[in-house]
Amino acid sequence: MKRILFIPLATAILLSSCGNKKKLEETQVTLDMTRVELAQAVADQDSLLSLMNDIQAGVSQIKELENILASNTSISSETPDRRQQIKDDIASIQRELQARRDRLDALEKKLKSSNSQNATLKKSIETLRAQITEQDNTINSLRSSLAKANTHIETLTRDIDSLTSTVAIVNQAKEEVENQNTNLTNELAECYYAMGNKKELKEHNLIETGFLRKTKVMPEDFETSFFTKADKRTLSLLPLHSKKAKVLTNQPSDSYSIETDENGMKSLKITNQERFWEISNFLIIQID
Repeated sequence: MKRILFIPLATAILLSSCGNKKKLEETQVTLDMTRVELAQAVADQDSLLSLMNDIQAGVSQIKELENILASNTSISSETPDRRQQIKDDIASIQRELQARRDRLDALEKKLKSSNSQNATLKKSIETLRAQITEQDNTINSLRSSLAKANTHIETLTRDIDSLTSTVAIVNQAKEEVENQNTNLTNELAECYYAMGNKKELKEHNLIETGFLRKTKVMPEDFETSFFTKADKRTLSLLPLHSKKAKVLTNQPSDSYSIETDENGMKSLKITNQERFWEISNFLIIQID
């Protein structure tokens, strides 16, 4: 009788033991799954934090570019190499923004594929996506500003080149006028003098004379090869190398004097240059 009672009891204990073991195994599986999900959630949060730091770091880069492009004066003062560097920086930031957008899409896709309902993660993803979009819009605006600045600089450069060319033309014309004025002034200051005895002057058709006739200076169609060219502005004293001298042309007598040195040699001293040459640019002096 006792044996018959023992068998059902043993069976019940055995069945109970098997049931507890199965529950323990199920509990362990649940714990393992929870641990994996927790680890994944932590990893996702770490990825979001890393992405958030990258986005914040990009803000300072964009702010710096905004300051540079804030005024045409600033960008105009940059060298062509520096402006190209700014353009390259903008392109680099755009590539980084696209990479961050791809990382964010991957995290969002992973979150959706899991059964996680973490509202905080979803909110963080939405916030980061909005920040990336805002930065992308700012970069596009900066690219447009840089293009406008470059166009403005090219226009200024063309204007400067045109102005430089105009100034060069004006300066050249001014120089030509000045040269013409100088040449004209020099021509107006030209004078001619000839010295010789009566025979020499007559041979060169500068004077006309005869027996008992007064010496007459011929009209000013002179043979200029016998004359010496000089400058009215600087000719003030003319050595005559003779002990006799007489001015034959019609220079006013009160505009010059005949000086005699200690050796008795004569020289012509012009005392009023403007008056001396006002009638004629030719001077004929007879020495003998």
